[in-house]
Amino acid sequence: MRRLSWPFLAVALLVLAACHRGGGPEASPAARLRLTSAELDSAWTNAFALYRKEDWRKAGDALERLQLELPTNDSRVPVVRFYLAETRLAEHSNLQAVREFRRVADEFPNDSLAATALVRAGDAYMGLWRRPELDPTYGHSAYATYQEVEARFPGTPAASKAKVQLAILENRFAFKEYKAAKFYVRVKARDSAILYLRSIVAAWPRAAVIPDVLTSLVEAYRVLGYVEDVSETCTYFRKQWPEAPDLAKTCPLPKDSVSASGGTPKGL
Repeated sequence: MRRLSWPFLAVALLVLAACHRGGGPEASPAARLRLTSAELDSAWTNAFALYRKEDWRKAGDALERLQLELPTNDSRVPVVRFYLAETRLAEHSNLQAVREFRRVADEFPNDSLAATALVRAGDAYMGLWRRPELDPTYGHSAYATYQEVEARFPGTPAASKAKVQLAILENRFAFKEYKAAKFYVRVKARDSAILYLRSIVAAWPRAAVIPDVLTSLVEAYRVLGYVEDVSETCTYFRKQWPEAPDLAKTCPLPKDSVSASGGTPKGL
């Protein structure tokens, strides 16, 4: 008979002893950490008590732990993830918030929080673009996210909120471009200014700054002697923005004429 070496026997004895003490293989770390139903309920209560107190750091830690402990099929998982995202946003960790909000929207698309979570992901991006003159990358990310809300959840309150946010962003984009156009006006590079101004009207036709854009466009045309373009732009101005404060001054009507309406200005 082949004799077993001492190291082999030592290992075998240790394994047998462990099995005897535990009645079987030792539980995995994940199993040891799994909370009971009562403990999960207590952890839930504690996490949301911290959230209501606006103790964002502790609430976030508690929600993150709870998220790891909950079974994947527990209906509370999307709720915990949503409020974990809210704590990250409250801590100004916007990109972390985006990731958590998107997990709710993408992994639980049929949950009642999915649409709201996607809106909040847009809000988190939007919060990173606070000044129009800065790099608009996050503004464009917010815009795309709100458009996704409208496409995925049409007719919902979330889609209505997204529409409002889209209008705000359009105003910011238009204002940013208008500032660039005004620079060209100041340095008397009017042809370049005209290109910018036309582009703004084409891209963001309902932005609040458009009456100012049209006024600047008409003034540039007048300086350059573009009579036909002045006429077409004024016609568009009267049709689309009849209540604009500077309309009468920018585009005065002849005394014997009546207000006309027409199409889009040339080049728009």
